Amino acid sequence: MTEKMTRRRFLKVALGGTLGLGAVGIGGSAYATRIEPYALEIVHLTVPLPGLDPAFDGLTIAHISDIHLGAWMTQAQMESLIERINSLGADVVAATGDFVSRLWAQTPGEITASLRGLTAREGLYAVLGNHDHWTDPDTVGAAVTAAGFALLNNAHSVIRRGGAALYVLGVDDVWERKHNLGHALDGVPEDAATILLAHEPDFADHVAQTRRIGLQLSGHSHGGQVRLPVKGALILPRLGQKYDMGLYTVSPAEGPADNTPLRLYVNRGLGMTAPYVRFNCPPEVTLITL
Repeated sequence: MTEKMTRRRFLKVALGGTLGLGAVGIGGSAYATRIEPYALEIVHLTVPLPGLDPAFDGLTIAHISDIHLGAWMTQAQMESLIERINSLGADVVAATGDFVSRLWAQTPGEITASLRGLTAREGLYAVLGNHDHWTDPDTVGAAVTAAGFALLNNAHSVIRRGGAALYVLGVDDVWERKHNLGHALDGVPEDAATILLAHEPDFADHVAQTRRIGLQLSGHSHGGQVRLPVKGALILPRLGQKYDMGLYTVSPAEGPADNTPLRLYVNRGLGMTAPYVRFNCPPEVTLITL
């Protein structure tokens, strides 16, 4: 991780800042460690997708990211979150990586057991993140696949309604240079409606240059976990510093003006990495309506 400040400095500023603000009337550190990390927010978003056939108008995607099971996140916590996600009744579930922070002997089984409860009429799709690669991508990928997800490692899948098609693509981790967008696009029609899953959001600048993707879903940044007024995120990872949270429009940097720029959504994630605090940046599930 490329940090804007040291981790010790981060803790001092984050917890000291929240104490100074008196978050919701209780000790700031208690709020940041015991309240907000559990305060799941369901973000509702409507996104126009270029080339979308009317057959898919209103299709919903539950976007989740950065579970980081095996550290702060437990299987029991995750199973409770699964119930909330299923209650949204999404057509598709898209998971954009970092399923684990570390890999204990029981972790693969916990990944499969907790994620297996997810339901979606049109399918479950996933890509891996940098932490998955830093542990064991083969083991993590097998556990995710066993839970019923289609793991899109530089590949695509097609959702069909009658004669209409919607393409869901995924690239393997960008930080670890395992990505190959060309392979993912191979066989996808030029004018197709496309959604790309890519763990690292700053990859969007490259994606926009292709003029082939309508919507990119990413995670990775956790929104910074701690965001202070005016300043914003205190610390952000490499490849998650330009686009750190929420919805963006990304136009190609070169070539002719583009009437259909890439839309990028960056999810704040469900879990955390150390230090295990959140302030002004709650965990998130995004319900996207096309």
